[in-house]
Amino acid sequence: MLRLIFTFSCVFAITPLFAQAKMIDNSKDNQIVRYYNNDYFVIEGTGIPEADKESPYDRLPKSYKGKVRKPVWNLSKSSAGITARFLSNSNIIKVRWEVLENLTMNHMAETGIKGIDLYLKDGGNWRYVNTARPQGKISDVLLINNMPGKMREYKLFLPLYDGVVSLEVGIDSLSQIVKPQRRKGKPIIFYGTSITQGGCASRPGMVHTSIISRKLNVECINLGFSGNGKMEKPIAEVIAGIDALFYVIDCVPNMDSAEIHQNAIPLLEIIRSKRPTTPVVFVERMIPEKAILDEVARNNSYGKNKALRIEFEKMLQKGFTNIYYINNQGGLGSDGEATVDGSHYTDLGFMRFADFLISKFKQFNL
Repeated sequence: MLRLIFTFSCVFAITPLFAQAKMIDNSKDNQIVRYYNNDYFVIEGTGIPEADKESPYDRLPKSYKGKVRKPVWNLSKSSAGITARFLSNSNIIKVRWEVLENLTMNHMAETGIKGIDLYLKDGGNWRYVNTARPQGKISDVLLINNMPGKMREYKLFLPLYDGVVSLEVGIDSLSQIVKPQRRKGKPIIFYGTSITQGGCASRPGMVHTSIISRKLNVECINLGFSGNGKMEKPIAEVIAGIDALFYVIDCVPNMDSAEIHQNAIPLLEIIRSKRPTTPVVFVERMIPEKAILDEVARNNSYGKNKALRIEFEKMLQKGFTNIYYINNQGGLGSDGEATVDGSHYTDLGFMRFADFLISKFKQFNL
């Protein structure tokens, strides 16, 4: 018999689902594991209805497949910032998933590229539990075992640099999985580069957008596109189509000065055509570490930031309101230890950057 679910407070409007699920006998664990697909958990972090996407784990609507450049579309298949939330009274949590490409890189841990993090709701805060280490294109990993049978809320943070073809949560067959109500409230939307996408966090929960989502208890939508965050009109349209608390534009590292001059104001105009008062935050590039010695890198970075500042001043002159500007001072600390390669962030860098952005958001009363 299934264990009885104890009564919840009205914080959650929960709906148990008892349709047939796949079962596997885990003899080494001496228990039967029942697997549940995306009908049994809430997928968050996209802001796009599932019916409008090719896959539940995509970050752009399928209608934009021919509107965005091919590299942007391919990168939108990566599940950066997307989470799966559920409740269960199981004494075991497993996860089985298939990735799209089985990607590897020489400067980023595979746990960040295509692994999955498990977090637990603990006293109102999200607490890290474990990371499912990828085993290849298809993985089946035990995340936690030997738990007392008690209903708890969990969240899975999905791969940053690979796509998810399928995802299933495994629990012991005598337990229940409960699909929680989708959270209310507006999200924060981040549009940016490889850093926004998560390069090079050691695991999915450590990209700054996910850190901010936990610290502020708000949904964050990650529209980071590695090498392709260029303030482009189609992405501006997608952003404007989602009612957000505010929008964070962090594209400078992928753009040259001419592109910034060309694209910054049109991007804001598209957003303002649908969201006339929603705050928009523009972020300078964090200066790469090698710029302390490399004069070309230093001049290039400062030149891009200068171009963004010029366009921001033009926005103000044109009468745009509720726009904000974040310079790079103090964003990563002063010890030079926040990156894996001089540009992309380590977990330390992401934590520092998240705290830096949160302090700016509070300063702006956002």
